[in-house]
Amino acid sequence: MDSRQWRSTIAAAQAGDRHALDELVAGWLPLVYNIVGRALNGHADVDDVVQETMLRAVGNIGALRDPDSFRSWLVAIAMRQIRDRARRRTSEPLAQDAGDRDADFAELTVLRLQLEGQRREVAEAVRWLDDEDRQLLSLWWLEVAGELTRRELAAAVGISRQHAAVRVQRMKARLEVARGIIRALEGSCPELASVTARWDGRPGSVWRKRLARHIRGCPVCAGAEKAVVPAERLLAGIALVPVPAGFALSLALGGKTSAAAVSVGWSAKVLGALTKPAVVVTAGATIAAGGAYVVTRPPQAPPAPRIAPTAASTARPPTHTPPSVLPSPSTVSPTPSTKTTDLYGTVVDAVDSAPAPDVPPGPLPHRPESGITSSGGPRTVMQHRGESVTLKGQGYVLVRWYIAPARRPGNLVMPAWTGLKGKLFHVASGGGRRMDDPLVGSPGGYATGMGGPTIGYAVLPAGTQQMWQNEYFYLDGSVTLTLNEHGCDYGVTVFPSSWDAVNKDIRTGPAQGAIRYGMVRDNGKDTAPVPQYVTRATPADPATVPQRSRV
Repeated sequence: MDSRQWRSTIAAAQAGDRHALDELVAGWLPLVYNIVGRALNGHADVDDVVQETMLRAVGNIGALRDPDSFRSWLVAIAMRQIRDRARRRTSEPLAQDAGDRDADFAELTVLRLQLEGQRREVAEAVRWLDDEDRQLLSLWWLEVAGELTRRELAAAVGISRQHAAVRVQRMKARLEVARGIIRALEGSCPELASVTARWDGRPGSVWRKRLARHIRGCPVCAGAEKAVVPAERLLAGIALVPVPAGFALSLALGGKTSAAAVSVGWSAKVLGALTKPAVVVTAGATIAAGGAYVVTRPPQAPPAPRIAPTAASTARPPTHTPPSVLPSPSTVSPTPSTKTTDLYGTVVDAVDSAPAPDVPPGPLPHRPESGITSSGGPRTVMQHRGESVTLKGQGYVLVRWYIAPARRPGNLVMPAWTGLKGKLFHVASGGGRRMDDPLVGSPGGYATGMGGPTIGYAVLPAGTQQMWQNEYFYLDGSVTLTLNEHGCDYGVTVFPSSWDAVNKDIRTGPAQGAIRYGMVRDNGKDTAPVPQYVTRATPADPATVPQRSRV
């Protein structure tokens, strides 16, 4: 996008042409949205910062002397607003209020541009960068994509081109470290599983350094590296992420913006038109003309009350006797149900006790595998209510849990499997620990993976099976898993897996930080357990799926 191609439009907007101003804002909004969105990684403040940037551009366009410099002028305004926002929130860093995000910008980039392979890896690696690096990357990404020049990047940051080159090289080095972490987390290193046992699933600089140290000294993770394409080659030519359809802006305002409009010579007739109520037009991305700037957001669910259980274990007993109860775990697979075996889904999960430490599990039946495809790719991170992933095929699926009562304790609303076609079994549990296992010497107030007395606990619904760090499922058909976060803060990561990976996980002996071997739940038959929250229906609200294994 070149300012010179917009010379006549910019000049007309400076002269008070309403249509030209509409066209200018609509044309340049995606650039501003991408810079701010990536710099703040989709934080809820993105809307406000984009809005303020466009307001200032509209209000001060008359002061722009050279229309050819409009792009660098606009980018500089956006960066000032980003830095101003950072100064206003120094007492509340971005990483601490990430729960306020409406959407993770890395996810938006992947989904809306349909990125795959190493391009997807680069987009996801952005989550691991510090605020300052993300701000610089938001400009560098556009530079290698052909949307900015190095001169404009340096001017926006307020440094020389030589200093910008040094800053970019350092940022790229940390980006490559983050890419290595993405690859390692998608692997099957048993030592890495123990390192991440206390990680809440949220990327950050502290865990970036910890995981990088592990990767440098681990032959499994270091040996998993493939031919890595430089990030600039992957990003070259990538389009801008489209502005969300629900993101609607209108042009000028009353108050200070109207005064600014008067200062650039807009007529009273134009000002009258500009101050009429907005008519929102959200066809893919643009603006609404007239009235005040409007940013539409979906309503947020109210937080649940803070709850602290009376005991460390949060797996409460059921309030009723289920039709069929899963036997207590042992060193062998669960015994078949006494119910009729020609029906599918007649075994109901129930609260069980953990197997003893240092006792290997029984044999894991090997079901047929033709492969699983996922709508979220090889690794789907879900952290917000309503996020979902659809799985299809025949094979194994890993659901890895991250529970964060330190951010928000309370009742935990379980994820639900909906729209099931075919069969779905809960075949094994692993990851080295149940989430209610004690965490000796754990920082942050965690007595167990479910919380602690100083921070509060995640409290499971009565009768819900206590989850492990890794839960494994076998699918023969298709199903959608939806995160129903409401109350306690939690997230899950979903990986298509394999029998070999499941078997290796549950048979990896306890290492430092791990508690126990895994547990086999599958008996290889239709009487094997199925998830508690599963249905063949597709309800409008997946959180309403009842707690029973009847499919």
